[in-house]
Amino acid sequence: MATDFLRLIHLPEAVRMLLESVPGPVGDVEDKSIEEALGRVAACDVSSPEELPGFDRSSMDGYAVRAADTFGASEGSPAYLELVGEVMMGCASDVPVGAGQALRISTGGVMPDGADAVVMVENTETSGSTVEVVKGVAPGENTIGRDEDVAVGSLLLKKGQALGPAQLGALAGVGLTEVGVYRRPVVAILSSGDEVVPPQTRPRAGQVRDINSIALAASVVRAGCEARECGIIADDFDGLLGAARTALAGADVLLISGGSSAGVRDMTLDVLNALGKPGVLAHGIYFKPGKPTLIAVCKGKLALGLPGNPASALAVFREVLSPALMKLRGETPGPASFAPRTVEAVMERSVASSPGRLELVPVALEETEDGYLASPILGKPNLIGTLVRAQGHVRVGEGVEGLEQGQRVVVEMME
Repeated sequence: MATDFLRLIHLPEAVRMLLESVPGPVGDVEDKSIEEALGRVAACDVSSPEELPGFDRSSMDGYAVRAADTFGASEGSPAYLELVGEVMMGCASDVPVGAGQALRISTGGVMPDGADAVVMVENTETSGSTVEVVKGVAPGENTIGRDEDVAVGSLLLKKGQALGPAQLGALAGVGLTEVGVYRRPVVAILSSGDEVVPPQTRPRAGQVRDINSIALAASVVRAGCEARECGIIADDFDGLLGAARTALAGADVLLISGGSSAGVRDMTLDVLNALGKPGVLAHGIYFKPGKPTLIAVCKGKLALGLPGNPASALAVFREVLSPALMKLRGETPGPASFAPRTVEAVMERSVASSPGRLELVPVALEETEDGYLASPILGKPNLIGTLVRAQGHVRVGEGVEGLEQGQRVVVEMME
């Protein structure tokens, strides 16, 4: 068994190491219907085959007019127009707008021939066939041009763009019902340890239910990848190695939780080294929670040994692995890709921290008249119960010895 444990690296180096180990997207491209493509990543640029909305339309309820007929109109000196009809929704009007005339029109209605603006209904009074306009409009006011939203040939989606509701709606709007996307990366998850039992099992003394498989699988799905739970493996080298080989063969990334610290029976390091070259690149991160983490590349695939502690495993997943999964998905990072939602708060009490490592301090938030108050969660911060109670965490940098009561801090909100 290996004895040279805990060759620690700093968190930014761990992230860089994983990103450099990922050559790019998984590569496989598949066509998906727009109903199935939510959260997927566009595998190529998509240009619009049509213009949108495809016709000049009103953006307000009111009256389609010739703008020149309303110039100078005011409450003291209104303009009077002849009402000659109404634009029905879903079809074009066969009645043009001549000089001194108006057509009633609803939001989204087709602009009739001759009209170049819409007077909002609240700026009019109607009596019989006469429309009194008390506020003039300029040409184009309250209208949308036929290609003002999307022009023919314009770039609709960029390669590497994640597809959300707006992107899928845009595809539907120009008649594109399928889109080429990257395959979701598959992340295999193994839990290890003689003491770990399935969640449905009542544990005996010394046993614990498998939290990590469920929590990590949920994190994988949230990251836009496919989770493959591969079971619980006892503390047996040959058994763990065989299970890891099988899991990695059918996946793009392998996660093994448990067995990554310097305990006598911990063997994940040896298993990862046996899976293929170059093997383990780093063992340990200057990070709390999450110090006993293994980072490996085995025959071109990422493999991580995560701490058995659930809160630590989730923190490492979020801080270290998430950027690499984004790259595997083919998603192009934006300026705020990894920026969590934050709020400013004041520390309710002081918290000590060991310098030389990055620490995440879990806090609960209370809204007061003066803003938010951040209360550190008492107890050990690497427990799953502590994580559940926390609404966010505060980063304590490597060169900082702690946080002071009354200090203003930035709280990163939990997902």
